[in-house]
Amino acid sequence: MATTQHYLWAAGHFVLLISSLRYFLAWMLFRSVSSWWYKVSFMGALVSYAIVCQKSLGTPQPNPAWVKRAIVDENMQYFLLAFFWWYSRPIAIALLPYTIFSLFHALTFTRTTLMPQLLPQGPPATAGGPPTPHPLAKKLQVWVKTNYDTAMKAVAFTELLIMARVLVGALTWQVSLISPFVYAQFLRQRYYQSNFTRSAVANVNERVLAYVNREGVPPAFGQVWAGFSQVLSRWVGNVLVPQGAGAGARRQ
Repeated sequence: MATTQHYLWAAGHFVLLISSLRYFLAWMLFRSVSSWWYKVSFMGALVSYAIVCQKSLGTPQPNPAWVKRAIVDENMQYFLLAFFWWYSRPIAIALLPYTIFSLFHALTFTRTTLMPQLLPQGPPATAGGPPTPHPLAKKLQVWVKTNYDTAMKAVAFTELLIMARVLVGALTWQVSLISPFVYAQFLRQRYYQSNFTRSAVANVNERVLAYVNREGVPPAFGQVWAGFSQVLSRWVGNVLVPQGAGAGARRQ
């Protein structure tokens, strides 16, 4: 049975989803939109992720062991990033990964908690077993399962685009100079923890290499990319491009 804490967790995701969709709709239609919707979206994220972090990590403890666990916890990373975005000047695309996560959480909560209370269920498949879900709940479950990996891939690529947006914003004084450093550290952790992020980085690397290796492209482009990749790999702690690779390098 769902607890009050579970309902609060779900409410945070619904608030995030509804507010972010309102914000994105105005943004895509080039209409002015209050940053209030942006702030409320991340407030919903903070509520939901705070509950998850409390359940997985327990009450915050002022000791190295708890801090170490918290630093490597994915939910804590998204919680801290949500606070950073909430505090910072709005960047529309920064909402997109959270919106995608909330869509799947909201749909799952609807299927597992709300639908059994609102829709009639079928007879048990076996004697004494639980009732069978409503057909609509089954369809929703299939949709979530079918589209989950695609959505996570979209999140991974979006998070790389956010890095580019933050870099451009810092260079043009649209965001604080600290933003690229904060977000780069977040991405570094995602690279370690997420197969989707590693796959997205590999895909981008291969596409850039395919471009710089094209006939007619000056070799300097490949040399610059190889140098950048080597610096990045040393910082991340993983080899993205073979050491000493030039314009003709391929990711191994």
